[in-house]
Amino acid sequence: QALPVLFKHWLKNEEVEEGRTAMLHCELTNPNAPVEWRKGDTVLRPSDKYEISQEGTRVELFIYNAEAQDA
Repeated sequence: QALPVLFKHWLKNEEVEEGRTAMLHCELTNPNAPVEWRKGDTVLRPSDKYEISQEGTRVELFIYNAEAQDA
C-alpha cells in the first residue's frame, strides 16, 4: 500500500500588484503525485490565466495578470 502524500513545504500567502504575475508553490513528499489547484470549489486548469507546473516534488501555480478576484 502506498504512503500518503504530505506537504514538505506548505503554501505561503503571497502579495502581488494587480496586473502582475503571482506564483504559488509547495513541495510534496512524493515526486509526481497528482495535484489539483483549486479556488474554492473550482478546479483551476491551465489556460491563458493559469500555468501549472510540476517537477519532482515541487508544484507551482502561476496566475497571470492578477486581479483582486484572484485572492
